[in-house]
Amino acid sequence: MDKYINRNIDNILLEWKDSPIHKPLLLRGARQVGKSSAVRHLGKQFKYFAEVNFERTKSVATFFKGDMDVKLIAGKISNLIRVPIHPGETLLFLDEIQTCPEAIMALRFFKEEYPELHVIAAGSLLEFAIQDLPTFGVGRIRSLFMYPMTFDEFLAAMNMEGILDICKTSNSIHPIDKPFHDMLIEQFRIYMMVGGMPEAVVTWKTTNDFMQCQQVHKDIILTYEDDFNKYSNRTSPDLLRITLRGVCHQIGMKLTFSQISEGYRSYQYREALRLLTLAGLVTPVVSTSANGLPLDAESDDKRAKYLFLDTGLLLSVLYLDGKTGQELTKLILTGTPQELVNKGGITEMVAGLEIIRNQEPIQHPRLFYWEKSGKSTAEVDYLTIRNMKVLPIEIKSGTQGGMKSLWMFMREKHLTNAVRCSLENFGSFDYIDKEDNNAIRNVQIVPLYALSQL
Repeated sequence: MDKYINRNIDNILLEWKDSPIHKPLLLRGARQVGKSSAVRHLGKQFKYFAEVNFERTKSVATFFKGDMDVKLIAGKISNLIRVPIHPGETLLFLDEIQTCPEAIMALRFFKEEYPELHVIAAGSLLEFAIQDLPTFGVGRIRSLFMYPMTFDEFLAAMNMEGILDICKTSNSIHPIDKPFHDMLIEQFRIYMMVGGMPEAVVTWKTTNDFMQCQQVHKDIILTYEDDFNKYSNRTSPDLLRITLRGVCHQIGMKLTFSQISEGYRSYQYREALRLLTLAGLVTPVVSTSANGLPLDAESDDKRAKYLFLDTGLLLSVLYLDGKTGQELTKLILTGTPQELVNKGGITEMVAGLEIIRNQEPIQHPRLFYWEKSGKSTAEVDYLTIRNMKVLPIEIKSGTQGGMKSLWMFMREKHLTNAVRCSLENFGSFDYIDKEDNNAIRNVQIVPLYALSQL
């Protein structure tokens, strides 16, 4: 039985297939997020699908040594795997290409010398290979970034397209009916437990057993840790494991090295975080003053929170480290919507992941937050751009009076619009800011399960 679960990126891949100009495509992302499966699914649209895996068939790498005659290389691959490679009829898939830097560099020559052939490359730890290349085919290669499944993709995988369509047609003027709202909250809780790793989602769909999903998560975590030996000869795998666990225990907080371990120096932690970010396992949310655009113009990389790749994987890591995982699981499954949003950083994390995963997958994600220290501290969870203005996003369930940081930020930056994400229904309200000449500030309430609509 074909267990492929449709992904948002499928439509982008189809558009690339049908485009008269189709540069070689490099599919980038962490291990086991579904890159190879998506390409194989696309391969069914072609008469022939020619796949080679550089880790499995190591001899393929020898084809890319010496002169780069890509038509000759394609012919050799065709003879090796006994699949015809004909322009317009064949999709050539170069998997685990990170093990052969020469093949990555050869992609540019497919664009220059064999542009009529459809070529896709993918691999794990690709960012490490790319940064070590003397040159990379900028302008000749198209990159797409792939992540674990969004909540919308999860609902579709559960055959719940109907309620997904209802959600997409709801807004602050026409909120979703309460029975559907309650159903979406229930599914969102499950999504936080299962996460978006395709194998875990398939396991949940097949078994409805959280324990079996956790076993999948543990296997994936072990695979990631096995990869640590490949990251860099200059960085200890033990340091990478310790840093990754430190991130997991400080989700939703500005990362403090002293709370991880006293056995390493700050520069060592920063290097470990850089490598974990390159591998796609963590994503920094960087502090910015946000006085103008672009947001990273006034960002401070030394003041950052970090998101882990997936909520299901996060729970697996926390379970390995004691009772924290059990407490978080209880909160997800039995806590009130208000408790779930306001306690623990996992809800803030899943919101950030949804923001990333629902962006156009054409560049590395950049996430920002705002903080102000002094006599009274203030923080806004996420900042994004809408209509060339900063749009603050608060992950909070509560009253207007509980949003002092947001009002301070909007007052300081002269903003009139913001978003509050919670497990409330769609809605909006105006806040009269008496500290700013009764300025009117509008806040749209977007349920966490509807973040794709941002």
